[in-house]
Amino acid sequence: MYAKLLNNLETLKLEKMYSYIPNYLDTVVKEEISVLDALVHLTDKEIEYKNEIASKIQITVAEFPFVKRSEQFDYDFQPSVNKSQIKDLCSLRFIENKENALFYGTSGVGKTHLATSIGVEAASKRYLTYFITCHDLIQNLRKAYEENRLEVRLKHYNKYKLLIIDEIGYLPIDQLGANLFFQLITKRYEHTSTIVTTNQPFSKWGDVFSDVTLANAILDRLLHHSHIVKIIVPSYRTKDVYELIQQEKGTR
Repeated sequence: MYAKLLNNLETLKLEKMYSYIPNYLDTVVKEEISVLDALVHLTDKEIEYKNEIASKIQITVAEFPFVKRSEQFDYDFQPSVNKSQIKDLCSLRFIENKENALFYGTSGVGKTHLATSIGVEAASKRYLTYFITCHDLIQNLRKAYEENRLEVRLKHYNKYKLLIIDEIGYLPIDQLGANLFFQLITKRYEHTSTIVTTNQPFSKWGDVFSDVTLANAILDRLLHHSHIVKIIVPSYRTKDVYELIQQEKGTR
């Protein structure tokens, strides 16, 4: 019967139960665990295992540039970042409420790290999540437009519960690109959540999108029901230099 049990578990692809049960049966006998309790324990282990595998798959397909958690962020170096606000965003309550998050700050201050950490949290909880730079997003939309399949591509990006658009403002966007971006944001508005990172103040988005009216329309939809994270501190990329200067000052 034992061999039959293992065979059944293997056939049903209950991998965790299959690997776990040999040693667990000894515990069941020794501690006189009831059949019902044993079955609950085994199925809990299988569910936990399958959720872990699904989470890893979601994180992989999200195409994050790296996998980092919010706990790895140096809040001491970036004191302008409200840790409680980031913790709240990592609770994913904003996704349930179909809200957005906008990270603003100069290059290298940790915007992408924080946006990604929230995305990793969402993906690990099995929210369909995707990360893409603004430039790549617009290039993909432009290609779809030229191939007369824009609607299909818009639906593709609209399916994500959380879409992270990185680096708005690093490269100029022409009229067509701005229009395509506006269409995507409009489709997602009040249906799903979007995180964006930008190095440009919102007052300059008219220059970024080559059209003040379109820029305002985009901002209107992104800022409504949104969380703003403004980082006004030194760049992480110059952190080592900064620390070296401070050390040198201390030796004088």
